[in-house]
Amino acid sequence: MAELVTPADSIAALVLAAGQSRRFGSDKRLAELPGRGTLLAATLATLRPHFRDIHVVIGSDDDAALLGISADIVTLRNPAAQHGMGASLAFGVATLMNESHIRAVAVMLGDMPWIRDATFVALAQRAGEALIVRPTFQGEGGHPVVFGREFWPALCQLKGDSGARHILLDNPAACVEIATADPGILKDVDEPGALGPG
Repeated sequence: MAELVTPADSIAALVLAAGQSRRFGSDKRLAELPGRGTLLAATLATLRPHFRDIHVVIGSDDDAALLGISADIVTLRNPAAQHGMGASLAFGVATLMNESHIRAVAVMLGDMPWIRDATFVALAQRAGEALIVRPTFQGEGGHPVVFGREFWPALCQLKGDSGARHILLDNPAACVEIATADPGILKDVDEPGALGPG
């Protein structure tokens, strides 16, 4: 009997985790969440049930094991990580270009471990090669944002610290917003006080 292919089998998760955590005061990726390990490890754990392909962008000098990234997760070392999130996103997407079985990429931040399972399921079910799908909570857009393969060349052109917001603005007909009851799509960690329960 053939293995059942779920929508997320053709979607890769790309986790941006190369930031310097300047506002946090220390390396927030190593901050401990009670009962869940490091912040980055907890974020990766939320993805495991939903994505077969998980890729994490870190800096060229980062220690993947120290950050809690297990050996079965693809670690991408970005030599230009210091140039900001846009540069890391472009680097990460470029590495996926030859993965022909992947039709969309779910862009995730490394400090968002409170996103609910139902949100990942809803995004995966709606994703497509010609769509940009993102969750909303009380009208505000959050993460992860799922970019269909048609938009990957534009993502690969990103530079510096600018994210992909302009790609959404330039392609309104392709954007699908999914209303959720999930405040975790908006909650990231910029300061130690944000490490409380989601």
